[in-house]
Amino acid sequence: MKTQDRAFIALCVVTAALVAVSIHWIFLEAPLEKSGIVQKIFYFHVPAAYAMYVGAAVCCVGSVGYLWTERVGWDSLARAGADVAVAMGIIVMTTGPLWAAKSWGTYWKWDPRITTSLLSVLVYVAYVVMRAFTGTGDGERKFASALGILGAANLPIIHFAVRKWGGTHPEVITGEGGGLHHPDFVRALLLGLSAFTLLSIVLVWLRTRQDQLATRLEAAEDEALASGAVED
Repeated sequence: MKTQDRAFIALCVVTAALVAVSIHWIFLEAPLEKSGIVQKIFYFHVPAAYAMYVGAAVCCVGSVGYLWTERVGWDSLARAGADVAVAMGIIVMTTGPLWAAKSWGTYWKWDPRITTSLLSVLVYVAYVVMRAFTGTGDGERKFASALGILGAANLPIIHFAVRKWGGTHPEVITGEGGGLHHPDFVRALLLGLSAFTLLSIVLVWLRTRQDQLATRLEAAEDEALASGAVED
């Protein structure tokens, strides 16, 4: 077994253990907030949003790397980041309305942060769909890279939307939306952030390797066809 494979397996084991510890702490150790058990959605909603940022940042780095070098390895990294951004974005856009239904009495409001978050998720959904149904030529990869960079440009807007445009979305971590007054709240959040960060790294690593193997297989098939070793 290669060193890289051992490192990946070790990372998966650590991630699984941290996820288990996080779930235990969130549901059995962290006390209930005045809004009730629904508040525990917070420990998944916020880390998922952070992990979406991680996936988007990876997609942006891979996109810039491909436009700069035109190496397919960077494109594989960008695709992996986009997939993670979509997966985590779906978690964010699912847990958010569930929490809002209890806190606001409605599942959806066209709040600035919520709206810009939805826009960002849709950008990466468009990226994933485009890569799934278009070719793998240089033109398609460059267009996807531009879309990946565009999606990352929206992230600062999401972060500062509440401060610039107001809205009803709370700023819990800064204290303006209630804050984390109990130390166990902070521990639960930190465990959630750590677990989702490692999970996003595992998914990016796995998806990148998968795409690289698929690219090599496609290149080998094209080379075999070109040499006449395989009948079309």
